Amino acid sequence: MNPHPQLCLIEDDAIMGESLADRLDRVRIPLQRCVQIATDLASALSFAHRQRIVHRDVKPANVLHAGDNRWKLADFGLMRDLSATGSYHRAGTLIGTPLFAGFYSKDSIIEAVHASHLWGAPFALFAVTAGVFVTAFYSFRMYFLVFHGKERFHDKPHPAPDDHDHGHGHAPHESRWVVTAPLVLLAIPSVVIGYMTIGPMLFGDFFTDSIVVDSARHPAMKMLAEEYHGAAAMALHALTALPFWLALGGVLMAWWFYLVQPSIPSAIQARFGFVYKLLDNKYYMDWINEHLLAPAARGVGMGLWKGGDQGLIDGVAINGSAAVIGGMARLTRLVQTGHLYWYALVMLLGVFGLLTWRLWPTLATLWAR
Repeated sequence: MNPHPQLCLIEDDAIMGESLADRLDRVRIPLQRCVQIATDLASALSFAHRQRIVHRDVKPANVLHAGDNRWKLADFGLMRDLSATGSYHRAGTLIGTPLFAGFYSKDSIIEAVHASHLWGAPFALFAVTAGVFVTAFYSFRMYFLVFHGKERFHDKPHPAPDDHDHGHGHAPHESRWVVTAPLVLLAIPSVVIGYMTIGPMLFGDFFTDSIVVDSARHPAMKMLAEEYHGAAAMALHALTALPFWLALGGVLMAWWFYLVQPSIPSAIQARFGFVYKLLDNKYYMDWINEHLLAPAARGVGMGLWKGGDQGLIDGVAINGSAAVIGGMARLTRLVQTGHLYWYALVMLLGVFGLLTWRLWPTLATLWAR
């Protein structure tokens, strides 16, 4: 038995009529009847979406006539259930709560900063503590927007599929097992790995031979080790600590803002438009990089290429030395005629020059007398 009168989820359903595509090819359906068919199909799709089912091939050929002037949406062979992705993401957003893996690393960092006496530790403590609220808020904001509330995939226009689409032009759907299986294999350990390893790794001797902490200069870790009484006790203690309640507040605020009163974020955006624009553009770092840093880097690179590489290295050092050697070779070639008398003359001139250079001090002394 089908859960909705306009859905056909099983192959042996008693539907022997033609498809809506065949009917449209034969006759022209009145506008009022088209509106009624579209309304019924929309109701069926809405019901399927509430069951986390996405029909990826809605078209007239998959709308079958069921008799008594009724039409049913069929061919759910391409349907996809998004509940698995929602479960994985929900596990990811909860991973920082007590007993989950992320909790032990997060709270250990906060406690270590709190116990530190280094310069700047108070500000670092404020930053990591406030980050708990911010992280919980934006993580669950994403979760609520994607997996709860109004479907938004069709709110904005998407480019039409083309030869370079690579199959990404369809509606959201579950990934294939090659992606789902690794997610499961990662999700399960991420829940329990922190509880199992916090003791031996952080307070035991797991990293004894690779990481050494000077307890005299940095006593924070020694203080944490003295106060550590097991993974379960650490998780129970966290229920009374400020980070847990900040995280809970972030979750509740995300729920209130994006499921209960979605008009509040819109009002904040309208009231603080400049701040929203600044954050939405990521402090304009992309613009600064594209219009200032990247052109400057390209200019420096072009200067080093044209002036340094081509001008100085190639033009002066390599081509310049080659030109000097070539000029000397051309001058040398003028005296290399191949005639014996020319070589004899050159030798006599050389001997004359050598003797003059060696005998000149003696001749100068004699001349002075």
